[in-house]
Amino acid sequence: MQHLQKLIFDSIENSQFPNQPANLYDPIRYFLSLGGKRIRPTLTLLAADMFDIREITDALPAAKSIEYFHNFSLVHDDVMDQAPLRRGKQTVHEKWNLSVAILSGDGLLVKAYDELANCNPGYIANLLKTFNRVAMQVCEGQQMDMDYEHADSISMEDYIEMIRLKTSVLLGGALQMGAILADASLHDQKLIYEFGEYIGIAFQLQDDVLDAYGNPETFGKQVGGDILINKKTYLLVKLMEILKEEDRNSLQNLLDSTLSDNPDKLKDMLILYQKYNIKSLADQLKESYTQLAFERLSAIDIPNDKKKALITLSNQLLIREQ
Repeated sequence: MQHLQKLIFDSIENSQFPNQPANLYDPIRYFLSLGGKRIRPTLTLLAADMFDIREITDALPAAKSIEYFHNFSLVHDDVMDQAPLRRGKQTVHEKWNLSVAILSGDGLLVKAYDELANCNPGYIANLLKTFNRVAMQVCEGQQMDMDYEHADSISMEDYIEMIRLKTSVLLGGALQMGAILADASLHDQKLIYEFGEYIGIAFQLQDDVLDAYGNPETFGKQVGGDILINKKTYLLVKLMEILKEEDRNSLQNLLDSTLSDNPDKLKDMLILYQKYNIKSLADQLKESYTQLAFERLSAIDIPNDKKKALITLSNQLLIREQ
């Protein structure tokens, strides 16, 4: 798996962009230099390798297209969220301005299609259908996420659908594109896509838990950040769903408060979560989606040793024992 990750890192690092106009291409180079784990393009290569693609480098353009699209979405998400930092560094709109961020994000999207055009022509139609489907769904998920910010409450069904679209479909699509390039059957393409989708939902549920209960030294973000801004994570949606009448005023007071007028907001919300066993419920749901994912992977009729690298990466993502 490490050699596949190195292929991705080296290829993106060596990507050539024009020097002019500098305010278009410098932000693209800057954002790509922020790194990240390159999980999505690695999934594309892992799936291609798993289904015995003749040359793994044949899947590299599709993997890069997924990574460029992901970065495009992050640049624009940062604008919509007015986020000051990405991976500990200034976001593009902070370092330059909003217009530059929008346009350089657009440039990354065009580069994604440019990479798809470098794939074997015989596969481009199917790759495009998969890419366009998941790309549109990511946009739908982002819009739902923004809509839900202003909703008093949402159902658990709505929340799971939102994270499926915003986060999970791109993991599934990345895997399916690798499978397409390796001539996997439609049946196996569906199974590997669903594996990625379910793993993505489990991963987001884990992220929701880590935001409230994670180790500040390893989480990489401010612990409790979602609680402080009343973000509708699984934890809050589930609490609202099962909250008893006696605690409704307490929750509403917490949601109406800020850290400045209530320094104990984080602690008090965690007390409510503990009262209703919310963390345990989240962990159980994460495990159920993880099980669904591995059932799909088990159903793919290829030797288990070919699945080993994908299983290893999934376990790393989900902080599970192998």
